[in-house]
Amino acid sequence: MADVVYLAPGEEMPDVGDDAPWLTVEAAHNGLFYGSGASWKAGGEWVGYASLCEDDVSLDLALAAAKVWAEKYEVPIIWVQLKP
Repeated sequence: MADVVYLAPGEEMPDVGDDAPWLTVEAAHNGLFYGSGASWKAGGEWVGYASLCEDDVSLDLALAAAKVWAEKYEVPIIWVQLKP
């Protein structure tokens, strides 16, 4: 299961390089949340993650969806930014 790390306002996710999986959940200016990320399938094929604010209408829903994806693609940390 991925760890969830909350970033301070204005803080960005650390640069993990091009070879490490990553996943973020961020606040939008409308009070909703969205996610983005990248990882690789077991066979080495790149896979991306993108969620829309319309789908992730709350932090809880955004994190729930991100956790499912993180587990499927072995992403160790979900970085969360609560302020746009």
